[in-house]
Amino acid sequence: MIARCDDTRLVPKLTGRQPGCPVCPAFEHGLCEVAREGTWRSSDFLPNLVPQAEFTVRARRLIVHQQDFRDSVPIICSGWAATVELLPDGRRQVLSFLLPGDIVSAGLLFAPKPRRVVEAITEVRYRKYKRDELKKLLCKRPELLERLLKDWLAETTRADHLIVDLGRRSGEERIARLILGLVERLSQRDMVEDNPIAFEFPLRQRQIADAIGMTQVHVSKVFSDLRRNGLVRFRERILTILDLVALRRLASMG
Repeated sequence: MIARCDDTRLVPKLTGRQPGCPVCPAFEHGLCEVAREGTWRSSDFLPNLVPQAEFTVRARRLIVHQQDFRDSVPIICSGWAATVELLPDGRRQVLSFLLPGDIVSAGLLFAPKPRRVVEAITEVRYRKYKRDELKKLLCKRPELLERLLKDWLAETTRADHLIVDLGRRSGEERIARLILGLVERLSQRDMVEDNPIAFEFPLRQRQIADAIGMTQVHVSKVFSDLRRNGLVRFRERILTILDLVALRRLASMG
């Protein structure tokens, strides 16, 4: 079970750019760059755009509550997290896995998202920006708006793929597509090793099951089959793809 965070579980930091931002592999990928001094120094519009707050949260903690979406937009600085929609009866659907540089949801820039929370999968550092300030800045900066629209399109495309996965694809196809989708996103952040392809994979079976509509038992069986057939290797939270061609074929991706 994911524990809820209280103030004693969060470590607030001073607002403003942290020393690690310029070397963060995701800094140029997402909207984090809008906080960089050089981005807004030459403009007299919103000269002091800084995060409302920055937090570090331990793994397996609930880091963003439903009420936190009302006037702020969280952006992941480091670590893995998951956006989860909670049903009234306690059931859960993982809507997306969040990586460094990701906005929790591009749609949050326009309206709050009810019934959603964000859970830390690993230790996570994230920032919260004021929605109104970001919206005004995007209206003044077409290149940032274009970047947001690309992120929103990628988000909706993943949601469309998930609909097809849940409705038409087998468990093996779903997991293969999940792995390859993560590889693509992590590669954009220079977080994947080559020859062979290897990357951090901190997801638990329950989280995978909640994301692709399977039971934990079925998830375990599929991963066992992938390992036995020589497609992947999983060791110390590192997933290595041993046969990319076969994995893509299993995922119906050519």
